[in-house]
Amino acid sequence: MENFTENMIDIVQKIPAGKVMTYGQIAREAGNPRAARQVARLLHSLSDKYKLPWHRVINSKGEISLSGERLESQKGLLEQEGVQFSRSNKINLTVYRHL
Repeated sequence: MENFTENMIDIVQKIPAGKVMTYGQIAREAGNPRAARQVARLLHSLSDKYKLPWHRVINSKGEISLSGERLESQKGLLEQEGVQFSRSNKINLTVYRHL
C-alpha cells in the first residue's frame, strides 16, 4: 500500500464524531495537496474494509458531495453526531472542521 493511502486511512480514522474534514484537507495532511479526488476514490473503495467514518468527509464548500439517498444517509449520520446543517444544507466549517 502506498504511503499516501496509509496516511489517508489513518487521518480519516482519527476524525472524531461530530467533526468533519474536507477531501482537500485530508489530501494535504496525507502528503499530496492535489489529490482530493484520489481521497474520494479511496474512501469509496476502502471504507468498508477499514471501517472508515466516510460520512465525516465533505467538500471544501461545507457540503456533502453525494446525491440522492447517499446524501441523505451521510447527512443523517452527521446529524446523529450533532453536526448541524444550514437551510441550504451546508456545514459551518469554522465550527465543525477537525484540525
